Amino acid sequence: MTSIVQNVAVILERIANAARRVNRSPEEVTLMAVTKTVEPARIIEAYKAGVRVFGENRVQEFTGKAEALHACSEARWRLIGHLQSNKSSQAAELFAAVDSVDSIRLAQRLNAAAQAFGKKLEALLEINIGAEDSKHGFSPDSPELRDLLKQSAELTHLEIRGLMAIPPFTENPEGARPYFRRLRQLRDELAKPSGLKLSALSMGMSHDFEVAIEEGSTCVRIGTAIFGERIGNEK
Repeated sequence: MTSIVQNVAVILERIANAARRVNRSPEEVTLMAVTKTVEPARIIEAYKAGVRVFGENRVQEFTGKAEALHACSEARWRLIGHLQSNKSSQAAELFAAVDSVDSIRLAQRLNAAAQAFGKKLEALLEINIGAEDSKHGFSPDSPELRDLLKQSAELTHLEIRGLMAIPPFTENPEGARPYFRRLRQLRDELAKPSGLKLSALSMGMSHDFEVAIEEGSTCVRIGTAIFGERIGNEK
């Protein structure tokens, strides 16, 4: 079996190659290690391999292992799983960013919680790009999505940085390309009238991240390709 260190090195090389194929700098793409169900010792191994951005799916799970990760002093922890609004305060305290904002109510709750903690919280808006009933997120055509962006100036402690999406799964990574392209186009459509840069596009996972990079991803969420197969779906 290959080590986590070796896996990270291979992924970074693949990220660089994918970026260069479309005349992008590899530095434009952040590697996020998805640590759902991964124990602290293995997370620390990824940190020692150079990973600095980590994505957790659940507030409760991260609460249980956060103390064991104090050695990862330069790590940035991002919440990428669905967040219930009643857990907004916990999320604002634990994470540097919430990448799964899917309603105005949740954005307002996170803003209030971040203000109470005296911090600025980054956020991505989750888009249900494939209109799947099993997934959370704004519809691309949602009026609420546009209303939230119009109200963003009122969210003084929540910085909306861009969009996140998980396309419908296809065995062939090329099947995800139209969805990645649509997310990038939606970002461009939303950025101009909102006055926000919306520079972040979190899209692409272990099986399709190279296609996502070719379509403009600025952050790829890699779990299985770093840590191996796990129980539950990678996000």
